[in-house]
Amino acid sequence: MLSAFSTLKNPAVLRQDALASLVVFLVALPLCVGVAVASGVPAELGLITGIVGGLVVGFMPGSALQVSGPAAGLTVLVFEAVREFGLGMLGAIVLATGVLQIVLGLLRFGRWFRAISVSVVQGMLAGIGLVLIFGQLYTMAGVKQPRSGLDKIAGIPGLIGDIATSRTALTAFAVGLGTIVVLVGWKKLPAKAQLVPAPLVAVALATAVTAIGGLDVANVKVQGLVDAIQPPALNDLTSLGTVAALGTVLAFTLIASAESLFSAAAVDRMHDGPRTHYDKELVAQGVGNTVCGVLGALPMTAVIVRSSANVQAGAKTVLSRILHGLWLLLFTVLLPVAIGIIPLAALAGVLVHAGCKLIPVKEIGPLWREHRGEVVILAVTAIAIVTTSMFEGVVLGLVLAVAKSAWETSHVHLDTRELTGGRTVVTLSGNATFLRLPRILETLEALPKDRPIELDLTAVRHLDHACRAALENWAARHNTTGTEPVRMTGPAEAADEAAASVRVAG
Repeated sequence: MLSAFSTLKNPAVLRQDALASLVVFLVALPLCVGVAVASGVPAELGLITGIVGGLVVGFMPGSALQVSGPAAGLTVLVFEAVREFGLGMLGAIVLATGVLQIVLGLLRFGRWFRAISVSVVQGMLAGIGLVLIFGQLYTMAGVKQPRSGLDKIAGIPGLIGDIATSRTALTAFAVGLGTIVVLVGWKKLPAKAQLVPAPLVAVALATAVTAIGGLDVANVKVQGLVDAIQPPALNDLTSLGTVAALGTVLAFTLIASAESLFSAAAVDRMHDGPRTHYDKELVAQGVGNTVCGVLGALPMTAVIVRSSANVQAGAKTVLSRILHGLWLLLFTVLLPVAIGIIPLAALAGVLVHAGCKLIPVKEIGPLWREHRGEVVILAVTAIAIVTTSMFEGVVLGLVLAVAKSAWETSHVHLDTRELTGGRTVVTLSGNATFLRLPRILETLEALPKDRPIELDLTAVRHLDHACRAALENWAARHNTTGTEPVRMTGPAEAADEAAASVRVAG
């Protein structure tokens, strides 16, 4: 970290980092407010998380150019947690998440998060994106959104009817739709115009149009930075012992950590500077979430949108992400009224656009051609998140990924040879596990019982307990009913115990 600050002696680096921090600030401002509103909490709590991401995590080692703050990927989970446990409990959950992340980082678990199946992460983000899209469509129209993902989807025809019959809903939806059009079309403008972040332009235009036109749309409610801070009470901390609360903490930890570390890997590919130290980055995220929990704010992750904006703006050191937190603090303290004139429909449009970007549409085609099983995991994870909950969907995805990996690595080959003297040799090679038992036993049980059989296990790399026990039982039955015993040969670690029991039986 000291070496990073030493580069600030160069005025060119200092100027570049200051400019980059302004770009990141302009990107982060509407996203911090939008994520908070979509999560069902005061807008200031999103800004607090962004400030902590800059002024606390910004100073910590891990990833020098990665920027942290509230993320759209956690919006659905936060909304569910606030609905189930209440806003007061959110700080306790975020605090516990931060402490758990710190412990995992100190135990050097950071690098293991990189082993999470990419399909599960993409399915997780796709599921979040779908729930975010369908939920924010209601907010765009100023209509209260249903609670469950299925109800959100089933209620779309009714939402269309409300927009068509209500002038207020139509006006709000038009503001949100116009915001999305600006976000999509901004990329097609000349590079000089794109120096101004698209989310800022879209929200600013929507705010100006509603203010000048006197449109009847709902705006963000502002209560002040200090008033929004709600540290968790003692009874909130004691309530963390329930199964539901612990499950939510684990879901927060898994998703926030995975998203942060996958973002770090993506940011590393964008620049030639120092690489991310994953364990230190996990500790840094944990410290940030601990502080956010104490303040009762939203959970934080490293956010790829802000991080990529930081790199593309030419940031060289950690100063850019620290300064972006300072700009957020100054804006929130000095210009709180500016937040209160932002229309909710515009922020909903920003989040609908963000939700669309979470769905890996371009990756599905190539993935289907090369690894169809991965597409199944992705789809099942996403559908499970939409139909059940975030935690259940991610757990199901992880279970499927592990099962698929176990199935693919559990390859076993059986070769049957007839030798002179009527002997039959069955050679097993590969990994003999319980997943392949049906095929193994079908082959063995089809062998004749009136001739000597030798089961050669010398080429078996792994023989699990279930498979070994099944081979022992088959040999015992064969020796009891047949006229010739079974003889097993193989390495000590794979077959000695099984062979010994078979010899006794024979």
